[in-house]
Amino acid sequence: MLIIMDRDGVINQDSPDYIKSPKEWIPIPHSLNAITRLNNAGHQVVVATNQSGVGRGYYSQAVLEKIHQKMRDELAAVGGRIDGIYFCPHTPDDHCECRKPKPGMLLQIAKDYNADLKQVYFVGDSIRDIQAAQAVGCLPVLVKTGNGEKTIAENRFLKIPIYRDLSEVVGALIEGVLT
Repeated sequence: MLIIMDRDGVINQDSPDYIKSPKEWIPIPHSLNAITRLNNAGHQVVVATNQSGVGRGYYSQAVLEKIHQKMRDELAAVGGRIDGIYFCPHTPDDHCECRKPKPGMLLQIAKDYNADLKQVYFVGDSIRDIQAAQAVGCLPVLVKTGNGEKTIAENRFLKIPIYRDLSEVVGALIEGVLT
């Protein structure tokens, strides 16, 4: 099964000042082991992340690749992997189709992985993640890490599964009780 997840706030700590260097990329406790558990259970893991810091000139695409390489290296150190990383480098003013909450990234992932998105969980921490997932029929899951608590406070009537963190989501998924 394919699992799609946001990066900042789900896998690593988020920052209102953006994650602008590999040094600033710090995994959320237990998130890397959670991804390894997904891999070991036979799931493919793909990241779909807005990275408007590139479009804003805060960091280059080359630096973004170094950040992603750090994520891959730290995952490999615990036996895990990310099968694909998709990102939108655009700012909201660019009005592109790939920036969440628009569905472009998820549609590209579905095409590349020949996936029926109605069978795919999308784990995110913001309303943009949930809206993108819902736009393409994914099964949205919200984590309380990153912007999750704020998302819950601002959207009190969300009718989707909400979990403490990625590790708790993975536990529920592997046990077959993800609700």
